[in-house]
Amino acid sequence: MTRVIVVGGGLAGLTAARHLARAGIDVQVFERRSSVGGRVRSRHEDGFVLDRGFQVLFTAYPAAKRELDLASLDLHEFTPGATLARPGHRTTLADPLRDPGSLTNTLFNRDPTLFDKLRILSLRQEFADRDEADLFAGDDRSIRALLADRGFSEPFVERFFAPFYGGITLDRDLSTSAAVFGYTFRMLAEGSIAIPADGMGAIPAQLADAARDAGAEITLDTPAEAIETPESGAGAIDATTASTDEVTVETGGETHEADAVVVATDPQSARDLTGVASIPTDARGCVTQYFSLPTHDALDTGRKLLLNAEEDGPNHVAPLSAVAPEYAPEGRELLSATFLGDPDESDDELARQVKRTLAAWYPERRFDDLTHLRTDRIPFAQIAQPPGFYRDAPAVDAPAGPVYLAGDHTRWSSIHGAMDSGRAAARAVLDSE
Repeated sequence: MTRVIVVGGGLAGLTAARHLARAGIDVQVFERRSSVGGRVRSRHEDGFVLDRGFQVLFTAYPAAKRELDLASLDLHEFTPGATLARPGHRTTLADPLRDPGSLTNTLFNRDPTLFDKLRILSLRQEFADRDEADLFAGDDRSIRALLADRGFSEPFVERFFAPFYGGITLDRDLSTSAAVFGYTFRMLAEGSIAIPADGMGAIPAQLADAARDAGAEITLDTPAEAIETPESGAGAIDATTASTDEVTVETGGETHEADAVVVATDPQSARDLTGVASIPTDARGCVTQYFSLPTHDALDTGRKLLLNAEEDGPNHVAPLSAVAPEYAPEGRELLSATFLGDPDESDDELARQVKRTLAAWYPERRFDDLTHLRTDRIPFAQIAQPPGFYRDAPAVDAPAGPVYLAGDHTRWSSIHGAMDSGRAAARAVLDSE
């Protein structure tokens, strides 16, 4: 094994490329866009840092601690917990074990009952020792079914869990796998939610630098159009290639030969390139809008998320520059507001909904200076993850020939799943020698 092509420069592909290059393999990455990152990218406009949709890093993810230099990302953490908001009513819910200053507000918050608060502590204990392999195996059910079984009150489920886990799974109905809930709940208890000072795009940028330092070559603006192996189409391969185990990748009329290929693209492209029907393509999407306010009009939520305790309007609002001041120029604040799914309303109408929602949450204030900066519509932000979805996930070696899969669709939708899949694909390539 001397040469490997990685198709896709997202988190999975970059992680695979670095591990392969460190093992002494000649690695070529082809990325169809003009920058690396896949679904994790940032733009810098007029002093604002605008991530591609609302994304955050769970610092306790094992893959994050293994693959990233977290210290050099200059991470800024959200305060544990959230502000629950509905018209004329805002309350604080936090983890007093990690945020002692919130103890009084949390104790007197009547959105959760006393039993709800005790059951949250019980969940911490329940999932504290459950590892990933254990959770993503065997029988499964929905998040809503799990919470009902644990005895949480329906009002608390709707006011807290629905918007909070709606933001994580893009599924406010809580029909997503309870395995996703269990593992992310454990990660939230063990670590923090954070964003890099330079935006979420700093994560793939760091991975790309590490891959290049290890010897990988990354070529941008180069989409892969076809992959051919002796098993899948020897007739399309040169005779000298067909007599070996080499695989070819077509890019813009050029043919590139390699001993193996790692396909780390989006799910639909991966299915088109490999023909693996088990690659999931059912999607969950979202729309994230960015707004600025004068600094003197900053919201009073501090570094906590604002969760919409009712269904009308955005699912949640994030005070990004309150968490990371680098996200906004001096004198301005940056907020993001995220709607789940694919709303039919225009960008302008959604922006008006955000303004109406904030005005209802803060009736004592005016939002005349709220400025809409940008809207990101992301129809495929995650794969759908119903109960038991992981049982149908494609294996890393599912394609024919020396072709391997990487991407969170081979695990579960998360930054952890993407990077962990890249490492697994690299290991599979190396083990095939």
